[in-house]
Amino acid sequence: AVFEKDTKRMLAFHTISQLGFVLAAPVVAGFYALTHGLVKSALFLIAGVLPSRNFKELHHKPIDNQIWVALVIASFSISGFPLLSGFGAKVLTSKNLLPWQVIGMNIAAVGTAISFAKFIFLPHQKNEKKIKVKLGFWWAIAVLLGGLIVANAFYYEAYTLNNIIKPLVSIAIGWLAYLLIFQKLAIKFPRVVEEFDHLIGFMSFMLILLFWIVWTQSDFST
Repeated sequence: AVFEKDTKRMLAFHTISQLGFVLAAPVVAGFYALTHGLVKSALFLIAGVLPSRNFKELHHKPIDNQIWVALVIASFSISGFPLLSGFGAKVLTSKNLLPWQVIGMNIAAVGTAISFAKFIFLPHQKNEKKIKVKLGFWWAIAVLLGGLIVANAFYYEAYTLNNIIKPLVSIAIGWLAYLLIFQKLAIKFPRVVEEFDHLIGFMSFMLILLFWIVWTQSDFST
């Protein structure tokens, strides 16, 4: 997701990477999956009305301010920014991690910040020629983004100074890494791993891993 230059492919790859958070803390996986579903639905809808799927082209085609604001809110939530449900979901997940899982999840958090900095730092302006977007699009976006704000209230205990500082530091590191390093990189990986046989193998592996984690945690609880 960090190196992907196509908007929708980046969102898809990031969805796969988020399985790590779900697998790492199955006890709170439901809330995390709900939050992730809301934000990803909004992001895929917004990506569908952008003038291009290519991030490089989008830097030469400023998007409308209204679209950009919606894109930023969703990107903030998935990055774990306070006041949005993504923050509470990440804090709740981190509270249920084993010590050896913490480093990997922190690295993943920085990777998420880098990935979505590509959306946040897109050029934008007030376009006189409005893109023809159906009214249903804005209703859907309002419901999804509103859900991210409302769901945030379910875990207000997350708002301690330490919990707020930690994701802000991860986000800051990710944004700096994007602006100074990753924005200028042009690395393209082979797509052989996306072939059907490889995808089936990967999904089977993840399913086995999920069962193993649930089984081991149930043993610890007993």
